[in-house]
Amino acid sequence: MIEEFPIGWRRKKPVCHAAAPRRYLVALTLGLWLLMVGAVGAEAQPRLLVLGDSLSAAYGIEANQGWVALLERRLEGRAEVINASISGETSGGGAARLPELLGQHAPDIVLLELGGNDGLRGLPPRQLEANLTRMIEASQAAAAEVLLLGIDIPPNYGQAYRDAFTGVFHRLADDHDLPLVPFLLEGVALDSELMQADGIHPNAEAQPLILDNVWPALEPLLEADLARATD
Repeated sequence: MIEEFPIGWRRKKPVCHAAAPRRYLVALTLGLWLLMVGAVGAEAQPRLLVLGDSLSAAYGIEANQGWVALLERRLEGRAEVINASISGETSGGGAARLPELLGQHAPDIVLLELGGNDGLRGLPPRQLEANLTRMIEASQAAAAEVLLLGIDIPPNYGQAYRDAFTGVFHRLADDHDLPLVPFLLEGVALDSELMQADGIHPNAEAQPLILDNVWPALEPLLEADLARATD
């Protein structure tokens, strides 16, 4: 059968669609490559978990004014910061919560800032040491580095109790070969202009100083993690 076409109507030349699939293939390849680069970058980014009490939970001030929020801004996206601090938390509460947090976030570095509420409640230093030991060992078993943030308690608790309390942090740092910030509120706690009205919690102006106390011990851990990630 002869195919007929109306007069003046010309058969259209077949269109070659080979170029279109090539363009789609290039676009798809580029998209996959960008996703892979993003995934590698996310894996290479160290993850920090801060487990603390009101001193790290920005009690009495705006959350974005706290030293943990200031740390996140200082890092400028080079590391992810997860703040799991709760006001009123004790070492026992932290020890109970930490395993789930380790499984959920898989941190590279754990900053332990607990014990202040144990001291204010007059709990036995041996109990504080046992709880911190559990947290240190759990973090290390999860392949996380640990930075211990020490704290002190007011003088009215008696020098013997204070010595036993602060001695826990130094002993654990020695026993487990951990970096230690001996006193998180160094240069802050005795300055009334840097403390809130309760005399226990630092105000917003104190937060950069607290971060400056933490940074010298934290920075080497971060640099080591970044170096391992780029190897």
